[in-house]
Amino acid sequence: MSERKYFGTDGVRAVAGQYPLTPAWVMTLGAAAGEVMKRTNPRASVVIGKDTRHSGDMLEAALAAGLTSRGVNVIHVGVLPTPGVSYLTRYLKADAGVVISASHNPYEDNGIKFFGADGQKLSDATELAIEAAIDEVPGFAPVTGTDMGSVTNYAEAERLYTNYLRSHAPDLSGLKIALDCANGAAYRVAPKVFQAAGADVFAVYTTPDGRNINRGCGSTHMDHLRLIVREGDYDLGVAFDGDADRALFVDSRGNVVHGDHMLLLNARARQDSAVVATIMTNMALEAKLQEAGIPLERTAVGDRYVHERLHEKHLSLGGEQSGHVLFLDVSPTGDGVLTALLTLASMKKLGTTLDELHDDLVMYPQTLVNVKVKDKKAIAADPEVQRAVAEAEAQMAGKGRVNLRPSGTESLIRVMVEGQDAEQIHEVARVLAGVVEARGRA
Repeated sequence: MSERKYFGTDGVRAVAGQYPLTPAWVMTLGAAAGEVMKRTNPRASVVIGKDTRHSGDMLEAALAAGLTSRGVNVIHVGVLPTPGVSYLTRYLKADAGVVISASHNPYEDNGIKFFGADGQKLSDATELAIEAAIDEVPGFAPVTGTDMGSVTNYAEAERLYTNYLRSHAPDLSGLKIALDCANGAAYRVAPKVFQAAGADVFAVYTTPDGRNINRGCGSTHMDHLRLIVREGDYDLGVAFDGDADRALFVDSRGNVVHGDHMLLLNARARQDSAVVATIMTNMALEAKLQEAGIPLERTAVGDRYVHERLHEKHLSLGGEQSGHVLFLDVSPTGDGVLTALLTLASMKKLGTTLDELHDDLVMYPQTLVNVKVKDKKAIAADPEVQRAVAEAEAQMAGKGRVNLRPSGTESLIRVMVEGQDAEQIHEVARVLAGVVEARGRA
């Protein structure tokens, strides 16, 4: 596969206003994407949604200008969770969808993520075709007159997406629930859906001003929600991230209930044939799933890889500790509000509580050591390092695991050791990190 120049594993992301997320470059990106789409549909249409960031309007306008300049029609759906844009892309039978968001990042950052007509992330081949077309934009023939694309605002987007979520909601009557909407894309949708399902809802961080998205709130900053749940005598709390494609819970005592807990609960309720998670998923989940006769398949870190494995193996349930959980038999993409609703449905089906779930799945101790090296790829393949890993695994005697992986962004090797004995894993990690460090200097 060719090397990507602009697209990462989750679209294009950077500080808004700096290259590449300048208005001029984003307009060029829109023109390139529009030209690629026209190869299959001369009058293609694209749904564009965004989160609550200050820079969203600027980037949305630039992208729409580029798309319409190539004859592509643009449908604005306004502020909507990322999975809502995926849903509207499918509902409106558009050729593609675009979300302008940087998820859980600070407000200064922003990003552009494309969906295909099926509501899933674009294929690698299509992203590479768009990248190739970016350099060709100056040579494109002009599009004039009625051949230009049009722009419309679709006022029914939020209502339709909310109704879709409500169709998957269990009866939440009698539950007192606190919601942290991260001052992000779910600030209107989430409270509406939970209230419609019968819950007694107290929602916080629902006043976005363009600069406070994810600031001290949301699924990456849960201390305030934990305090609210404990002191307000709530049954549970739910926190979303800025674009609401993930969710984490808080039980009635203020304990965080993360993706591993959610995978266990849903797998038990659904009796899935197998679950897909990443190499960072705690071994305790694997042991609990094994007790239930459900295998766990591991992938590289990133929801993209979980998604790929689910498709490859014709499975439906997978996810990460971050709360990005996939139910591919219900939705083609991660959806924080939907994840919360389906998890609560599983909780009710099994007649349990999040408190009981938290206590049932006791995480194995885990330690992570970052080691600076000159050549991370060479170290990962080094025979002495591999021998040290094999010795460490033998020492764990099946009661733990070892994982070495190169950092995706820095010259680091991440040494992760997990097991039942905290003292043992720290010692194993120390020795293994020492070998990596010595070989890294060699």
